[in-house]
Amino acid sequence: MRKSILSLATLLFLIYSCSEEIDTSARYVFTEYTVASYLEAHPEYSQYLELTKLVPVSGKSKSSVYQLLTARGNYTCFALTNKAIDNYLQDLVAQGLISEPSWDAFTDERKLDSVRKVVVLNTVIDGHDTETERYTTDLITSFGGGNENAQFPLPTIYDHKLTYSKGKNDTILLDKDCPIDPKNRDIPLINGVLHQLHKVIAPLDESCARYIQNILNEKREGYLMFSKALQVCGLLDTLSVVRDEVYESLYQAGVIKDMEDYEKKGGGDMSAISGDPNAYAPEHRKYGFTFFCETDEFWRSQGIDPTASDAVEKLQKWIVANNMYLSEGGYVDDTNYTSPKNMLYQWLAYHILPMKIPANKLVYHCNELGYNGYNPGSNKSYSIPVMEWYPVYGGDRLIKIYESAESNGIYLNSFPERNNGILQDGHEGYCDPAKRGVHILTTDDMAEVTNIANACIYPIDKPLAYTDVTRDDLSKERIRFDLFALFPEAITNGIRRADSPQGRWQHVFVSLYNKYDYFNNMKIMNEETHFIHYNGYKTPWANYSGDEDKAWGHFDIRFKLPPVPKRNTYEFRYKLLATAARGVVQVYFGSDPEKLPVAGIPIDMTKEVQEFFGEGATWGDLNDTNKEEDEIIDIDHKLRNHGLMKAAKHECELSTTTSRAKSNCSRHIIVRQTLDPSETYYVRFKSVLDLERPELYLDYFEYCPKEIYDSPEKPEDIW
Repeated sequence: MRKSILSLATLLFLIYSCSEEIDTSARYVFTEYTVASYLEAHPEYSQYLELTKLVPVSGKSKSSVYQLLTARGNYTCFALTNKAIDNYLQDLVAQGLISEPSWDAFTDERKLDSVRKVVVLNTVIDGHDTETERYTTDLITSFGGGNENAQFPLPTIYDHKLTYSKGKNDTILLDKDCPIDPKNRDIPLINGVLHQLHKVIAPLDESCARYIQNILNEKREGYLMFSKALQVCGLLDTLSVVRDEVYESLYQAGVIKDMEDYEKKGGGDMSAISGDPNAYAPEHRKYGFTFFCETDEFWRSQGIDPTASDAVEKLQKWIVANNMYLSEGGYVDDTNYTSPKNMLYQWLAYHILPMKIPANKLVYHCNELGYNGYNPGSNKSYSIPVMEWYPVYGGDRLIKIYESAESNGIYLNSFPERNNGILQDGHEGYCDPAKRGVHILTTDDMAEVTNIANACIYPIDKPLAYTDVTRDDLSKERIRFDLFALFPEAITNGIRRADSPQGRWQHVFVSLYNKYDYFNNMKIMNEETHFIHYNGYKTPWANYSGDEDKAWGHFDIRFKLPPVPKRNTYEFRYKLLATAARGVVQVYFGSDPEKLPVAGIPIDMTKEVQEFFGEGATWGDLNDTNKEEDEIIDIDHKLRNHGLMKAAKHECELSTTTSRAKSNCSRHIIVRQTLDPSETYYVRFKSVLDLERPELYLDYFEYCPKEIYDSPEKPEDIW
């Protein structure tokens, strides 16, 4: 047996040697096995090995998983021991699915095939052409900065993303309870890495509606009160959707296509080329939700028994008695719970985001000043605050998600004081306990991040509500939106800040004029517009969150914007990074998407800050280097007279050079006008050039209230 295995390894080595030059220091000289041949050589995997031969890689492939594991590639294999599979079969007996712990006990062939697929396909991650995407345990424990419940960057071939956590004695657990053997792990092989696994990875993979209904049927405590509220508010049907089947059929039929050789067709600045000449359309359009939930333990502390028949009525009375609503919202204290104006409905909706956000993506630590996200490791220290503002379910109110070095966790609606003066360090300074906000317990045992196909559920440490105080706190902040924060689909489908160098994630092509709008909040206005998302993974750009977006080809594109918190005068701003590849754009802004008024004069996106300022100006005249605070403030004031600002000091290029320090980074004040939270606003970008190649550059937008940009007490911060 050993002789045949060695022969196979030798043959593979010779094949590789004939096809390309081999680095003699590479992994091939240290191993004699492929993943498949390693399994064959070790009898403790005999059941798993046989299953890999029976299970196809996908519904469209005739090749088995075993054949995949014999091929060249970069596979991470979580190999199941015979005992792990025996225990799983015994569990199926206990569940009443089979009569005895044997694969022969299945009476339904389709059910047998389905169970085999769950067992096998969740054990293999295909890293394709990227050797760095062989997931060793060192790499696994670095995901999400080493925080527990962090999601793997790539899915299994079952299209399930595993999570990492720690067990006793620092055991590495997959999906909370599947332990990797502490000794038989990190086994380097010709085509991947293998870890021994002692429990079958079998996520429920059910819809959120089914998950909630099971809680209700079983009267299972934990989230029973919250589940009852979802049911009476009529949201279970909404929570049953998992995948957009219309998009799926269009993609499978080839109507939705990739852009081949996009470098040749696009604008002149094809930044962060991954080595893959193509830009890829998303394979799926999944739906998702994120819930921030008070637990039943909390409700019992408030005198409400979640199991009681009148629990919902008592919950609504509690909401009213504790002023857990916006006084100006026109909400009604009645039993018409399915109405968005009902007290319970409005309170519940503020706990839901219309996107599925894994624990390590609630905020994005990437390239903020003082933090180097380009070399992820297990011992990372956060620095200046990072935050996101998202519209909650229904789209009419904002919620803020915040984390800093000083916060010791991720919080909802946290409003600390920050050292954000011109010559300060940008860190969080002091936080009044009353302003700290609601702690998201991402690593709590009750955090559900693996079993629900279309949702994540996080427990919180105190009640959450959109009150007058919350609204007023939000209205006193400058609110910055990364473009891809506008798209729930980008977050749910793992497109935004995908932690992978693969071309599929580095360059995402979305250009479906008159075919399908992948993003509900983006409208491509003509068939000549081509839109690509540049993920920027490990690329040292001075872009917010590290990514950027571009369109070209007589581009014309419109975005639906989030609501403002409160009626007020705001500046709406657009951040630009100028290069010679950019074009000239006319911006439109308003509340009627079909009749948006022109907002200012066209912006020449090739111009740097000093060129907008006036003839004879140099960047040395305008930047902050070797200048006193008063001089910096005066220059910023003069730039504002030109409708211009330097970019923020928050994000960095190469860890130290902030976008504020770059002459080609700027913020343009598009409009300064009264905005109302009851209105929906749109911004449109249209090329004014009769040329195809000049690009539209997109990074982030800002809402800034008058109290900040026109404060008589202190200038707006530079962060």
